[in-house]
Amino acid sequence: MIADNLLKIEQEIQDSCALVHRDPKEVTLVAVTKSVDSATAEKLIEQGVKNCAENRVDKLLQKKQDLVNYPDVKWHLIGNLQRRKVKLIINEIDCFHALDSLKLAEEIQKRATKPLDCFVEVNVSGEASKHGFSPEELVPFIESLVALSKIKVVGLMTMAPKEASAKQIRKVFGTLKELRDLVHSKGFSHAPCTELSMGMSQDFQLAIEEGATFIRVGTALFKDEEEQ
Repeated sequence: MIADNLLKIEQEIQDSCALVHRDPKEVTLVAVTKSVDSATAEKLIEQGVKNCAENRVDKLLQKKQDLVNYPDVKWHLIGNLQRRKVKLIINEIDCFHALDSLKLAEEIQKRATKPLDCFVEVNVSGEASKHGFSPEELVPFIESLVALSKIKVVGLMTMAPKEASAKQIRKVFGTLKELRDLVHSKGFSHAPCTELSMGMSQDFQLAIEEGATFIRVGTALFKDEEEQ
């Protein structure tokens, strides 16, 4: 079943790219394994998936330990990170998708042993329930990171509202792309900002059409496999 789900998603990625004349190789599928156990995640890795994500520190550490025999897998932390947990996780991940404060960046700088690829989280939709910077706060924040050698801003991340029309979702994703292009145009050495982490199981097709380079997919991959 996982193999079938993966095949379907890979086809949808190709179809969405074809609609806007993009190369599917520009899109990285990040498998969100938070709802399944390590054995189920292993089934997916055995199908060739090389990027896995968790939104909780403890779950990521456990899965990485359980799947130590797959050193090629890159681990992404996609959830909100408390500063007190930075020291536990920051040298165990390859990418962090939710940088949302200067204090968190400073803690990462203090604890990281090497530069870390980070996505700055932007609250494009302005929802009170979401973390991240407003569009107006984004460039000043990225400018404030210039002295932090362990933070490499590879791109921006956002989430679209759950109950929204396709038009509204496209607007959120399109705005993030415009912000990415703005930051990229500044030529910051610490913030090349070429990537876009946006799109989940319910809207990744729209995200790809709007320029996503990383999509975070869980439910659609693990249908009929998720822990009850």
